[in-house]
Amino acid sequence: MKRILLPAGGAILATGLLAAGLAGTASASGVVDDAPLTPNNKVAETVDFWLKANGAALRAASVYRYDYKEVNKVVMKGGYTPDTKPGSTAPIGEEKKATVKVQNVNLPKTIGKVFFEGRDGKLYWCSATSIQSTYHNLVATAGHCVYQTGANGHVLDKWVFVPGYYQGKAPWGIYVGKQAFTHYDFANYEDYDRDYAFVTVYNGITLGNGDKKVVSKADWDKYEGIKDAYDVEISQAEYQKTVDLNGKETTDAWAKPSSFEDLVGPDHPDAVRAFKEVTKEQFDAAPSALNVQGHKTLGFPRVENVTETEYKNYTGPGYRKIDAKGNFTITHYSLTYFVKRTSSIKYYKTVFYVFSGFSKDVGRLGDNVGGQGFAWNQPTGKYVRTFGYPGGEHPDGNKPYTGVTPKWCYGKTNTKRTVVSAIKAEELVSLKCAVTPGYNGSPWLLKYSNAKRLGYVNGVTSAVFGDLDSNNRYDTIYSSYFDGETAAVYKAAAALWSGKVG
Repeated sequence: MKRILLPAGGAILATGLLAAGLAGTASASGVVDDAPLTPNNKVAETVDFWLKANGAALRAASVYRYDYKEVNKVVMKGGYTPDTKPGSTAPIGEEKKATVKVQNVNLPKTIGKVFFEGRDGKLYWCSATSIQSTYHNLVATAGHCVYQTGANGHVLDKWVFVPGYYQGKAPWGIYVGKQAFTHYDFANYEDYDRDYAFVTVYNGITLGNGDKKVVSKADWDKYEGIKDAYDVEISQAEYQKTVDLNGKETTDAWAKPSSFEDLVGPDHPDAVRAFKEVTKEQFDAAPSALNVQGHKTLGFPRVENVTETEYKNYTGPGYRKIDAKGNFTITHYSLTYFVKRTSSIKYYKTVFYVFSGFSKDVGRLGDNVGGQGFAWNQPTGKYVRTFGYPGGEHPDGNKPYTGVTPKWCYGKTNTKRTVVSAIKAEELVSLKCAVTPGYNGSPWLLKYSNAKRLGYVNGVTSAVFGDLDSNNRYDTIYSSYFDGETAAVYKAAAALWSGKVG
């Protein structure tokens, strides 16, 4: 079994300091590394970030590509030597045995996606599964889907698990990560022979049947819970009730003409005040008292929350910014003009509303979706079934998967150790499987019961994807070999209580 050895003396002290700053604290054995993810008082804020605007942030997340390793040249060496006796922990779940033989593959309820924010401020996802633990609160995924390693490495922000995820929906709730566990050698040295992680999560939170209340802009600004705003078209009469042409400023109604060709003064009998969107520079440069028509500047900045895709594709004059909470925003700056009333003018008003009583504790992860078992020091060359969400493209650019629905692979793992010298990996387990990135973190289930939808996690897809026949399409996935040291990491995580939110 490979371990990274360090010289004695001062290097040992330096290693201890690195562990504390990079990921967390290592156990006395030097095998288990753990790090806190989200404190209890930040859980509600994290849930709000992902679920607001009907799950816009979840839908905006993309395939995690950090540190992907494309492999087309490997060396196969002798088999694996277990470091301790084989062992396993039984799965949990409510599925009952079928009375007839099932031909189709039944997807497990335990699988889903983990979502998080990368060091670059962008939103990403990987695959993962619920796994058995003492308190039914544990998730298994790849190490690189929890820890971003390197010179300034750290655990990933806003980390959540959504079992059964589908198009922004969280059918069994959203589970915020509390504590992350991985092998010390991965967290501190990016050892791809140890690319796995186990994460304890708080009880699940979902949006219940609470109240949706319309409030004023001032109350909306002060509200710290889940909230949203949208623009609605109103009649001219409604518009006139909200706008005072004598100079009183309003920020929740405006007119939108098809053009600004028919400019008039405010005293014109058919004058309608309209806001024309300009750039931030134009807004800042406009006279504070008079605009180009000689009338008061009544423009205002209006902040719009958008998805990452809308943020990237926006080409208008508004000012784009990612705020302190990670929201993608566009600030629209407008100046007041008066135009002649015509049939082409449309009128709008922004409605601000807040949710109260929507956050609902749905209980423990394992009680809701079950938990796969765990097995270590098992012989290779056995059949496994893997489940995950591929969404990236092959090296040739072909993108056969959307990442929306889970896919699966089935086959025997290779009995030989895979050595990839380019990433200093010496004992990866390989499996023929033509999936793409996004599948990373997916569980490799030994002895999977199609009737019970349960098996034993005996590997997780790493960041390593192989194109061994050199046709520019991935054909092989890899996992760490789960040995006694993997079991030590798992057992440390499986014994930790996380509890309710609040």
